[in-house]
Amino acid sequence: MPAANFGPLARLYAPLEWLSFGRALSRRRRCFLADARLASARHALVLGDGDGRFTADLLERYPTLQLTAVDASADMLAELERRVRARTPNAALELQRADLRSWPVPRASYDLVVSHFVFDCLTTEDIAALVARIAPALTPNARWLVSDFAIPAHALWTPFAKLLLRCLYFAFGLLTGLKVTRLPDYQTALKSAHLSLSDAETSLGGTLRSELWERTLRESETRPPRSHA
Repeated sequence: MPAANFGPLARLYAPLEWLSFGRALSRRRRCFLADARLASARHALVLGDGDGRFTADLLERYPTLQLTAVDASADMLAELERRVRARTPNAALELQRADLRSWPVPRASYDLVVSHFVFDCLTTEDIAALVARIAPALTPNARWLVSDFAIPAHALWTPFAKLLLRCLYFAFGLLTGLKVTRLPDYQTALKSAHLSLSDAETSLGGTLRSELWERTLRESETRPPRSHA
């Protein structure tokens, strides 16, 4: 399945988002930005941040952070770099253009991973494979931030969320060629990487979620088993 092409929306994404949701999505991304548990992060991996508004916020708040940003769109990465350099010119920023579904995760020690409004562009199987590839590159105390849409169990908000998502998937299918049409299950994949949900906040009756996941492993549990050949 070819990757969706978000490139033509690179300059338009922020105003389109504001017209559609105001600052609601921005507040979800920034929900845990000031959380004390992020202050110790040294090497962050940001997946599909689009035009880079959150990446710029993150590096401005934590200017010593070493950050790798991955996106399939060269135009989005260019916009992300422009935003970051305008605010933190000396930030340690690495850009990697790649389809997350086939991105070869480098040998690294990521203690912070960010995936804001990107899991909804992948299938459950795509996310399971992606998280499985990233897991060996996580530190024992890594944290993972997630913001995304959800369908709440609420008599009033459930039909609203379903209609909203149907409209969004239809629109992005037309504009970008996105083939995904339903929300995936990403929580199972994160749990399989020994991450636990620590905090969550919602808005729009639960239609928008922000989550902070934490990993608590001993160093020995992250090492591959020894060969006894």
